[in-house]
Amino acid sequence: MTLLTYFWVGLGGALGSMARLGVGVLVSRALGDAFPVGTLAINVIGSFVITFFSTLTLEAGPLRQTPPDGRAFVVAGVCGGFTTFSSFSLQTLALARSGQINAAALYVGLSVILCLLAAWAGLLAGAAINGALRR
Repeated sequence: MTLLTYFWVGLGGALGSMARLGVGVLVSRALGDAFPVGTLAINVIGSFVITFFSTLTLEAGPLRQTPPDGRAFVVAGVCGGFTTFSSFSLQTLALARSGQINAAALYVGLSVILCLLAAWAGLLAGAAINGALRR
C-alpha cells in the first residue's frame, strides 16, 4: 500500500463523512429524531453502495479495470466514512456466499452483542469520568 492510497482513502473518508452528516441532517429535519431513521437510512444506503460498487469492480464486472486506489477510495474511503455498517454488510454477505453460514451468523451475533457491550462500557467509563470531574 502506497502513501497515495492513504491519500485517496482519506479524501474519500472526508467526503463520506460529510455526506453522512448531510443525509443525517436532512432525514432528521424531514422525519424528526424520535427514531434513528437517519442512521438507518445511512446504513441502508451505504450497504447498497459498497456492495453495488464491489460487485461492479469484481473480475467479471463491467468496471473490473478499476485501479486498486479507485476501489480503496470508494470502499474504504467514501463508504467507510459514510458508514462502517456497509463494510459489515459486505463482509457478512461474503461469508454467506462462500458457504460459511455459521461464520456469517457468528459475525452478526458477535458484532451486535460486542458492540452494544462496548457502547455500554463507554457509557459507564464516560459517566465515571464525568462524576470524578464534578467532585
